[in-house]
Amino acid sequence: MPVPNPAALEFLLTRRSRPAKTLSGPAPTRDELVPILTAAARTPDHGKLEPWRFVVLERGALDRMAAAATARAAELELDPLQADKGRAQFSDSPLCVAVIEVQRDNPKVPEIEQTYSVGAVCLALLNGALAAGWGANWLSGWVAHDRDFTATTLGLEPHERVAGYIHIGTETSAPPDRPRPDLDLITTWASE
Repeated sequence: MPVPNPAALEFLLTRRSRPAKTLSGPAPTRDELVPILTAAARTPDHGKLEPWRFVVLERGALDRMAAAATARAAELELDPLQADKGRAQFSDSPLCVAVIEVQRDNPKVPEIEQTYSVGAVCLALLNGALAAGWGANWLSGWVAHDRDFTATTLGLEPHERVAGYIHIGTETSAPPDRPRPDLDLITTWASE
């Protein structure tokens, strides 16, 4: 017989990411961040393969990332809006956790399944921050996908990539609610 957890289900039914531009300080302290990261690391990981790692970016590191994003955007000759979006992701963030996908050679676990697991870590980290009372948002963009930028700023190896930047802070305004899910997206095949 299942044992329901109504509070957890209500959280999942009503959770909403907070737009990154609505986040400000204070951000979680290192001690406050540990249980959030621990909750994220409880994601299914294919027999303790753990194809991820976390890089916590505090204010000084975020300022360096913002400057590096500005310089890299100029090298790439990105349009000003795209360049500014990459820079602002770091300059405006109170705290960021870069979730790094670490592909591991394993004959039993294909790369795509490792990628799925890392995506689940990002969502678990986002939900953990929200459940702890913080505002949080999962972003990516060119600053996550440009190999030169991530290798230079985060020291990523060739078998690593950024799965997402989870920004965490105090929300300055609540996001508008929206209904979910679109039930037209659900297909049910009846049993015989």
